[in-house]
Amino acid sequence: MHTVVVGTTGVTASDVLAVARGGARVELSGEAVAALAAAREVVEALAAKPEPVYGVSTGFGALATRHISPELRGRLQRNIVRSHAAGMGPRVEREVVRALMFLRLKTLCSGHTGVRPSVAQTMADILNAGITPVVHEFGSLGCSGDLAPLSHCALTLLGEGDAEGPDGDLRPAGELLAAHGIEPVELREKEGLALLNGTDGMLGMLIMALADLDNLYKSADITAALSLEALLGTDKVLAPELHAIRPHPGQSASAANMLAVLKGSELTGSHQDDAPRVQDAYSVRCAPQVAGAGRDTMAHARLVADRELASAVDNPVVLSDGRVESNGNFHGAPVAYVLDFLAIAAADLGSIAERRTDRLLDKNRSHGLPPFLADDPGVDSGLMIAQYTQAALVSEMKRLAVPASADSIPSSAMQEDHVSMGWSAARKLRTAVDNLTRVVAIELYAATRALELRTGLTPAPASQAAITAARAAGVAGPGPDRFLAPDLAAADAFVRAGRLVATVETVTGPLA
Repeated sequence: MHTVVVGTTGVTASDVLAVARGGARVELSGEAVAALAAAREVVEALAAKPEPVYGVSTGFGALATRHISPELRGRLQRNIVRSHAAGMGPRVEREVVRALMFLRLKTLCSGHTGVRPSVAQTMADILNAGITPVVHEFGSLGCSGDLAPLSHCALTLLGEGDAEGPDGDLRPAGELLAAHGIEPVELREKEGLALLNGTDGMLGMLIMALADLDNLYKSADITAALSLEALLGTDKVLAPELHAIRPHPGQSASAANMLAVLKGSELTGSHQDDAPRVQDAYSVRCAPQVAGAGRDTMAHARLVADRELASAVDNPVVLSDGRVESNGNFHGAPVAYVLDFLAIAAADLGSIAERRTDRLLDKNRSHGLPPFLADDPGVDSGLMIAQYTQAALVSEMKRLAVPASADSIPSSAMQEDHVSMGWSAARKLRTAVDNLTRVVAIELYAATRALELRTGLTPAPASQAAITAARAAGVAGPGPDRFLAPDLAAADAFVRAGRLVATVETVTGPLA
């Protein structure tokens, strides 16, 4: 099994995906263990002094004014975990929890948090055992980090609460730890706080969304090309020289992808009907501009994610010169903004894809295709309601595009008087990405059917490869009305698994 070694300088997006989705094992580097031990020495030296130090010998948040005596400090650290594990609602996905824990472990290993090496090792052991703490949908305001979700994870380290075993069964965490030979952690100064203070949940969901959107933007370029072809549109608007004079990198990449898919087509521009078009509709002609803007948004989001992956997010932090200082690095604004930005871009990509689908189904605008791509219009409804479903998905995506990060509700007796809502931004982005997959799948379903109805004209080799692979995957072609939901589910699975992109790339080579 693949192993990810965690050092002091952060991890990569690929590491996060390997652990969260691929079940990779986690090991601590020798450098990380040494850094953990060195920072712990600093914390223990401060704990022995009479002067109060936030998080070491004081309460937390609005209760930071109380100096905590040595005999109560272990209880203090346990109490912050127990009291902050206050989430409600449905359980979040296993991959999200694994990303959350792995990214917290990444910060622990930076040597800036002051926890003992044994605490970090226990977290790694839990990940490696396939134990997944129960984390709930609601509880994080994105400041100080993802407190409630991380608290539920920390509770498992203590052997408390519930968790899911590698077999998928829900059991008391203490039983699961014992079954895997893992000793529960007895928290000491600073350690409970260090397990809770981070942007790890929102960052993990950002990294996974970027991976999914990379597939979806390529898939959307393909389906846009198939729709252009099925509508007898022109590929002249995709010429590189046109995009060079408006040098947005994403736009050029999307246009190049579409042009590669359409290479060798007999349908593009030379077989228009008796009402020739001077120009194709915006949803066809401007596809690279819209998808390209989303690609550039993703590039900015990756930059933010990479910076956050290289960060040590905690409060207070142990600095290399031995100081322990309070800070505001746990605030989720940088991550929250790009999560919201991606939801806006995804909604617009879904919107333009739905417009192309509607054009394929409308006999007044489809340039010779049957109404709703039906076998016997009137007797058959064809894909009429598939477009309704697509429209409903897009409508929800537009609602999800309303930014969570524009909101703030003060908490902790006005100590935390401005919060990021980054966790909420991440949760709604996951739903938006899920919906976008279905929207692209419905365009694929309609466009491939429309191409097969253009008898006498040969689609591009890449288009034909997509049609053939989709049919083999259970995405049925033209014919009388049938139970449509299974066909759409097959199209969704085909797109979601990356098989549409992989199939087309066997003809075109790697897409941008």
